[in-house]
Order: sequence, then C-alpha cells, then structure tokens
Amino acid sequence: MKTHKIIILLVAALTFGSCETELELVDYGEINPSIFPKSAADVQAMVDASYYPLRASWWDGINSPSERGIMFANASTTEVLTGDFGVQLNASLLHFTPASSEITFFYDWYYNKISRMTTTIDYIQQADVSEEIKTKAIAEVRCARGMLAYYLYDMYGPIVIAPLEVLKNPLKEEPLPRLSHDEMVNFIEADLKAAAEDLPHPAETEYGRFSKGLAKMLAIRLNLKEKRWDEVNKLADEIITMGYYELDSDYVGMWDLDGARNSQEVIWAIPNNYEGTSENQWQMMALPSNFPGRGGWGTVQSTWWFYDTFEENDVRKTNLIAEYTGTDGITYNRSNPGNNMNLGPLPLKMDADAARTTALSTVDLIQYRYADVLLSKAEAIANHNASGPNEEAMDLVNRVRRRAGLEDLELADYSSLSDFNDMILTERSHEFWCENGQYRADLIRHDKLISRVIEVTQSPYATETDTVFPFSRERISEGKGVFIQNPGYN
Repeated sequence: MKTHKIIILLVAALTFGSCETELELVDYGEINPSIFPKSAADVQAMVDASYYPLRASWWDGINSPSERGIMFANASTTEVLTGDFGVQLNASLLHFTPASSEITFFYDWYYNKISRMTTTIDYIQQADVSEEIKTKAIAEVRCARGMLAYYLYDMYGPIVIAPLEVLKNPLKEEPLPRLSHDEMVNFIEADLKAAAEDLPHPAETEYGRFSKGLAKMLAIRLNLKEKRWDEVNKLADEIITMGYYELDSDYVGMWDLDGARNSQEVIWAIPNNYEGTSENQWQMMALPSNFPGRGGWGTVQSTWWFYDTFEENDVRKTNLIAEYTGTDGITYNRSNPGNNMNLGPLPLKMDADAARTTALSTVDLIQYRYADVLLSKAEAIANHNASGPNEEAMDLVNRVRRRAGLEDLELADYSSLSDFNDMILTERSHEFWCENGQYRADLIRHDKLISRVIEVTQSPYATETDTVFPFSRERISEGKGVFIQNPGYN
C-alpha cells in the first residue's frame, strides 16, 4: 500500500478556540521544518489540523451525522437504525462486498490522516518552541491519532500504520501489511496513555477540545473491545476520582441547543454552527419532509423492534418519535405509518431545532458521556468477578436507570452473567442510541451482532465474518499481496 506516498495537507484554523471558529483549508505542500512550524501559532495550526477529520462534515468529517459518518453506518448494523435504501439498508442486512464504497469509504478516506498525524508529531518535536507547548500539542495530536486509529480498527480490524521512517522516504515504494492484532492494540493504547498523561484535566479544558477524561474514555472503549475487564475498571475509577463528571439530571435536555455545553456529564461533544465549521445534519436525516416546524429528508428510521424494548416510562425514548401529525394534517404512527414510519419510529434523539436557518443544526453532537463510564464499570465488575455480577455492578446500572425515570433492577433477577450482560446491552442501546455508533461494538463484544441482525431483519446475508467490514479492491490491489482482505470478502 502506498501509505507513505502522501503530500502533507494541513487543515489549519486561524484560531481554533472552542472548536467553533471557522476552519480554513490551507495546502502547505511538503512541509520544510526549517520554515514551518516555527512559532506557537504554527504548532497550534498543526494541532487544529488533527481535529479536522474528527469533526462532523458530510465531505470530510468522520463524525458526520449522515451516511458519510461512522455513527450512521455502525448504528445501521444494529436494531437502532434502518432504512429502505443506501448504507442504512445494506448495513441493516450486513450485505457488503469490497465494491460497497459506502462502507469501504471510511478506510479509504481516513487511513492516511493517521500518517499525517504521525508526521505532525515529528514536525512539532522539531519546532523551536517551549517544551510546554510541544507537550500539550503532541498530547492533542496523539489523542486524535488514537481516536481515529481506534475507530478504523473497530470497523475493519487491524489496519496499516505507516512508520515515520517510511513516511520520511516517500519516493521509495514499499507496500505495507496490516498490523497484527497485538501491534494494533498496542499502538492505540500507547497513544491514549500518552495523551491522558499530558492533556489537561476536564475542568481546565476548553469546550470541544480533548481532555484527560476523553483519552481515558477512549481507552475504556478499546479495553472493552479487548475484554480486558481489569483495565476497564481501573480506567473508570480514574475518571470517577477526577471528581468532575456527574450524571445530568435532565437526559433529554443534554440535546437542547446549548445542552451539551452546559452539562458536566459530557466528556466530549463536537460543537456545530450554521457556517459549516462542523455540521449537524441529523434533523435532516431523521425527520420527514412533512414534519411540523421544519422537516428533513427522512433518509433513516429506527425499528419497531427497538422501540418495543423500552419500558413505558423511560425518558430516553422521548425523542424516539412514535407518532406525529404532519403538515398535511395526517397523524402518522405504527398503525398509519405512511412511507416515513413503515420500519419504525423517527430517531430524532435531539432538539428538532425547528428555527434553524439552513439544512444544518446548531445542536452539538455528544460523543462520550459519564454514563458510559458507569455502565462500562458495571460490565467490567460483572465479567471480571469470578462470582459474576454483584450489588456494586447493579447499583451502577441503577444509577443510570434512575436518571431515566425507571425503577431499580434487582440483582436476584440478573444473577447469571449471561442475563446481566443481556441487560447491560439493552441499557446501553437505550442510553446511547444515535450518539457515536459504539453499540455495534457492544453487540460484537458479546457475540450478539449476527443473531440480532437475523432476528430483527431476517437477513439472508449475515454471516459470522460480518463483524468487520470489507476493504476496497483498490486498497487490496495497492497492497501487492501484503495487504490481506478480511475473511469472507474475497
């Protein structure tokens, strides 16, 4: 793979601020370290460039709440999202091939961003600025690199990570193999550990930027995937003892226009604005054209299967809209779905932002929350404990449930590990639907993805190899025999 054949493109901000200042695309060509970076402002521009692919943008932001974002694609492989066409239909059926550009796109578009971050770290290390500036800057870039590497690993399995010495010799063609499993995990873990060491405490972190809490939360996700329960428990305790995060009393309010900014439950959110610095297109995705106020394109639905798993009084389904009266005067619901609710309710999740002036919304996109820390710790305790779930694990679950307006669950009803894990999966789906798409990884972790897809959709395509996505034929061809396709996609 010609991973090392890149032209360094830096997406710099005039000032990144709270991640809302408009980002400008600047092509610096091939960076000459004797010229750039030379100042603290240059270093900051390079750091801001590392945030750029992780923002929300239909064109080039991996956290776009559209078919070009990983939440949409990953959640569509679960009971949370589905649709009549596009990636949402194919994902619901686990029906992919190497020609499925709507899913191979994520690797093709973003894998070289990791290489760019690697060279960025090297340039920052050479910059004539203070060690304090370097340390903070490199921590942010390593957090960005660890996050992006984790996202791609989660979707495709181990990927190519070009080493710096290869990137420094771009004229030498050297196809690179994918990392081994252990190499991949160690790479991500090293980045996140280093980032957690040098990033600021969340109380000292500007809204929208990376913090110690985020680096540790990403490490929790990695260790959940690897079923390293003792590490999950340790990391959760480290976040808890920061003394900063707390459950927000108003679940629905976190997705109001200023909800994420004002909530101490939010570990990381992506700020959005009308200028398109970072774009929230979700209302356009989730709402049909005849929705009152301001409608959308109605490209995606949830499933009635998912809706039926909620308890009646669960506030977390408030914006999983099961009935509305359209601008045509017709009331749509399960009995009269029309074309907009034929598969399930509308997965709005957030404020409809009916006063928005464009197709975009200013509601910030929450990616990680403190509730995830508590539920992850509960799962780790139950799975690491030789005797299975205990009262501590159940109390953590009930803390999250109480906020949702629900009664406590009794340990006696979930005393077996299998029952407890099934309950945790349900709680995770109810708590985090349409946030970051990580529920797919939760189902895979407990060997439930394939059976759940078959149960919900009766898909004839779902097989045991579908827990990872295919790579495109272009990447396999470039690999000249050393880049190996995932099983089942040849």
